[in-house]
Amino acid sequence: MESSSGAVAVYCASSVGKQAAYVHAARSLGAAIAASGRPLVYGGGSQGIMGEVSQAVLKAGGDVIGVVPQAMVLSGGEVDITKGLRGPTVALKEVGREKVQTIVVNSMHERKLEMAKRSSGFIALPGGYGTFEEVLEVVCWSHLGIHAKPIIILNVLGYYNALRELIRNGVAEGFIPPKNENLIVFVDGPSAREAHDTFEWGEAAIEALDSWKRPEQTHFYNWTTRKDGKTSADPLDAI
Repeated sequence: MESSSGAVAVYCASSVGKQAAYVHAARSLGAAIAASGRPLVYGGGSQGIMGEVSQAVLKAGGDVIGVVPQAMVLSGGEVDITKGLRGPTVALKEVGREKVQTIVVNSMHERKLEMAKRSSGFIALPGGYGTFEEVLEVVCWSHLGIHAKPIIILNVLGYYNALRELIRNGVAEGFIPPKNENLIVFVDGPSAREAHDTFEWGEAAIEALDSWKRPEQTHFYNWTTRKDGKTSADPLDAI
């Protein structure tokens, strides 16, 4: 699964969290994505960190592609679970977000697949279960050789320290090949936590993307073979 668009998929929360550093990181990332000339591909919502990063891209004159499931369109959009607020999902209906290209798909699975196919790399900001799932799914696809694209985690205030330790434990216990411990690139920022409120997370993320080296892949399966007997140039068509 390759993309020539240079677009970056960003996984993050539809809530803002409890720390100002999370919002700052989202705005910094959005501005840097726009400055790099890369389109943003994201979940299409306007609430929380998701809304902050997309608005920052738009404010800086960048391109934004939102991918949303039909069910969310019909129900009125993403929900900020911490506050119980629902925000419009289809950005075309919102003043100031008319430039967002909105792609409506049939399901959550298709949403993730469409985001992955349109992107040349993945960046995660802090988030909850949905963000965890999205990150780990693209890591799994990389592990299996379905794609070879950079996966960057912005570890704002050490939010993802536990995930890094979980991966290391998986390696230590023999469930993850040692070479695959580095499928995720963690950007930790300054050692002083108070500096995370002003650190240029976006610049660090783009630097991590630019310096990423394609790993040696071991393909255990022929992902281009479909169950209907046909073949496709896109490995994800076989899923």
